[in-house]
Amino acid sequence: MIRYPTIPAEITVHLGAPNVDAQNVTLPFVDYIKNVASSELYPTWPREALKANIYAQLSVALNRVYTEYYRSAGRAFDITSSPAYDQTFIYGREIYEPINEIVDEIFNSYLKRPRYIEPLFAAFCDGIEVQCDGLSQWGSVELARQGLTAFEILQNYYGRNLELITDVEVEDVSGSAPPIPLREGDSGYDVESAQIKLNRISTNFPSIPKVNPVDGFFDTGTTDAVKAFQNVFSLTPDGVIGPATWYRIQNVYNGVKQLASLNSEGVRISDFPQSFQSTTLEEGAASAEVLTLQYYLDYISRFINSVSSTAIDGSFGPRTKEAVVSFQRTYGLPETGIVDRVTWDRIQSIYYSLISALDFSFIPGEALPYPGRVLREGLSGADVRVLQEYLNYIGRVYPTLPVITVDGYFGPRTKAAVSAFKTYFDLPGEKTRVYTQDWRAIATIYQDLYDGAAVAEGQFPGQTIS
Repeated sequence: MIRYPTIPAEITVHLGAPNVDAQNVTLPFVDYIKNVASSELYPTWPREALKANIYAQLSVALNRVYTEYYRSAGRAFDITSSPAYDQTFIYGREIYEPINEIVDEIFNSYLKRPRYIEPLFAAFCDGIEVQCDGLSQWGSVELARQGLTAFEILQNYYGRNLELITDVEVEDVSGSAPPIPLREGDSGYDVESAQIKLNRISTNFPSIPKVNPVDGFFDTGTTDAVKAFQNVFSLTPDGVIGPATWYRIQNVYNGVKQLASLNSEGVRISDFPQSFQSTTLEEGAASAEVLTLQYYLDYISRFINSVSSTAIDGSFGPRTKEAVVSFQRTYGLPETGIVDRVTWDRIQSIYYSLISALDFSFIPGEALPYPGRVLREGLSGADVRVLQEYLNYIGRVYPTLPVITVDGYFGPRTKAAVSAFKTYFDLPGEKTRVYTQDWRAIATIYQDLYDGAAVAEGQFPGQTIS
C-alpha cells in the first residue's frame, strides 16, 4: 500500500475482466477518467449530476491504485475496463466536451470517510436496470434537477459522514514493495508496516502469531509470523519479505479490511508506522525528534543544493524552518515550514536514498552518517562494525567503555559499550540501542578525538573539541 493517496500521472487498464487474456493499455490518469465518464454518463445531464458521478469514478479508480488491488494479486494492471468489476472504459472512444471540461477541473479530488485514509470505493450503478447500495446515476440526475449540489447528491447516497479531498498532488506512483527484501535484523518503516498488516491478518488467520512489540525491528518473532503467513498462503516459508510476500500480505490485508467495499473497515492513521510520534513539528519545538529532523535535512543539503542546511541542536528555530520550507519547495510539498507525517516521510525517504549509495566501510578518521536503521543487540553488518571501531577508539580516552571485538556483530559486549557511552554522556532514551542522535554523538566524538590526536602538542586542531 502506498503511504498516502496521490493522483497517479498514469494508470494501466486491462481491456476485459481480470481473468480474461486481454490487452493492457497505459494512459494519463486524467484521460482515463474522461473516457470512463464519457462511457457511462450523458453529457446533457445537469452539471452537478455529472460532477457527483465523476467524483465517484475518481474515488473508485484511486481506491484500486492506492490499495494496489490488482497489483498485489500479481496483475500487471491497476484496473479493468469491465463494469462488473470496476467501471466502463472503451478504448479510443470520443470524449464529450462538457465532461472534458469538468474532469480537467476536478480530476485531482476524491471521496473518503472521516478518519480514514483510503479513497472510498464509491460503488455506483445506473439505478434503472441495476440497483446497488451506492450512487444511482439516473437518480443523481433527478436530485440535481431539484437543486442539490454535487456534494449533497453524494451525501444522499453515501451518507453525511463523507469528505471531499481536493487539490491532491499528482505524481508518478510506483509499487510499494521495498527495493531490497526485508529479513531478520532489518529495521525501519517498511518492517513496521509489515508487522502492522500481519497482526491485522492474524485476527482472521489465528495460526499466524502476533508480532509483539510492533516496533519496526525484524526480530525472530517477526520471522515466525512471516513464515506462518507464507505457509498459510502457499509461499516459500523462508521468513524473508520479498516482493511476492510483500504484495501477498497487501492482498490479504485488502481482503480482511474489505477495502474495496462501501462497508470498509478503513485504513486509519494508527494502521501506519508510528516512528514519527508527533502530530507535527514546527517552530518552537525542542526534542530528540527535532534533532533527527535536523540531522536528515543537514545531510540532504550536502547533496541537494536547493535544500538549506540547518544547525543540529534539537531546537526548531527559524533556520530549521527555512530548511524545511526549502525541502518542501524542492519536492513539491506545501511550503508550510511545518513537518507533518507526509513531509517527515519524504525527508526520511530522501535521506535513506542518499545513504543507500554509500560504501559503509570503516575508514580511519572519517565519520560516516547514520546508517538508516536503529542498531541493537542481535544485528550484524558493516554499520555495526563501524560502530564498534568508533566505540573502541573513544574507549582509549574514556576507559569506562569496555573494549569490544570488531566483528560486525552487535553482541552483549557491544551492548554494554553502547550503554556505557550513553550513560557517561547522559544521552536520553533507551540505553542499549543506537538511534540517530546516538550515532551522531558517537561519530562526532570519534571525529573530534581522531582530529585532536592528529595535531602536534599544543597545536590548535582547527575546531572545537566536543
